[in-house]
Amino acid sequence: MNSMHILRGWAARQTSWLGLAAAFAVVQPALAADYQDSPQVSEFIAEMNRDYGFASEQLGRLFAEVQRKQAILDAISRPAEKVKPWKDYRPIFITDSRIARGVDFWREHEATLARAEAEYGVPAQVIVAIIGVETFYGGNTGSYRVVDALSTLAFDYPPRAPFFRKELREFLMLSREEQVDPLTLKGSYAGAMGLPQFMPSSFRAYAVDFDGDGHINIWTNPVDAIGSVASYFKRHGWLPGEPVVSVATVAGEQVEQGLSVGLDPQLNVDQLRRLGWSSSDTLDGEMPVTAFRLEGAQGDEYWLGLPNFFVITRYNRSVMYAMAVNQLAESLVDARGAN
Repeated sequence: MNSMHILRGWAARQTSWLGLAAAFAVVQPALAADYQDSPQVSEFIAEMNRDYGFASEQLGRLFAEVQRKQAILDAISRPAEKVKPWKDYRPIFITDSRIARGVDFWREHEATLARAEAEYGVPAQVIVAIIGVETFYGGNTGSYRVVDALSTLAFDYPPRAPFFRKELREFLMLSREEQVDPLTLKGSYAGAMGLPQFMPSSFRAYAVDFDGDGHINIWTNPVDAIGSVASYFKRHGWLPGEPVVSVATVAGEQVEQGLSVGLDPQLNVDQLRRLGWSSSDTLDGEMPVTAFRLEGAQGDEYWLGLPNFFVITRYNRSVMYAMAVNQLAESLVDARGAN
């Protein structure tokens, strides 16, 4: 029985959701009360009681079970690795094993993916590619209790404490809404959850009950995970039937002026043409695009990121991430057609 449904029978016997946490504590070995007497946690509990109707006593029992994880602080404080060039980044995600497993995942969930594509307009291969890049199709969804990760970062990581405090609030609210024990759900060291690695705020905003069982389970239910990724993309403006990128050729002395600073489109196709950028694809001259250069295995590559490319960057604000998702999606189509 999976974690999203384990408490369904209990819910009818409890007067409030966090009574489940108290019941859970009875059968667990005693843990270090890392946050039981924390002034920050007391303030947070008071806020949750005042603004969202959570019972203070029951939240106190929950936080008596929450553990501060030094490994999480070490991970998030670690200096960022040097950004890999595209020629080194691409081979991490576009691999024979990731493509083969993606084709298997597509076949296994073909009907669900077709329904998601019909309902939300997001191609099956893009949904599969997101799940493939994020968690290798559910093979690596994270091993930290989400409540530990978010509490550690909310109360012991000042640089981003407001963000993680908000996500902790969202997590407690989704646990109440879904009637699940918050001590059972696991995710990444930053609190990202399930096959698609949604943060709690994204879960509450975009996740859907795609199998209609009355609960949203992105941890162990690929049907809900597939529908939730499609929902996320549609809500962020995915254009059905439209491409993601266009290969550009460049010439002249003004090419560098066309490169976008950051991810947001700054120039349209016609403006880029005047700076020496061109494409063999038929593109609306007034379309804003993200113009970028990558260091590829065969030399510099120039690309135009179209509106759907920008949508992928809403999932992860990285040009190379969006390119990896798009090229994995294309590889999945090719491999599926070849078999």
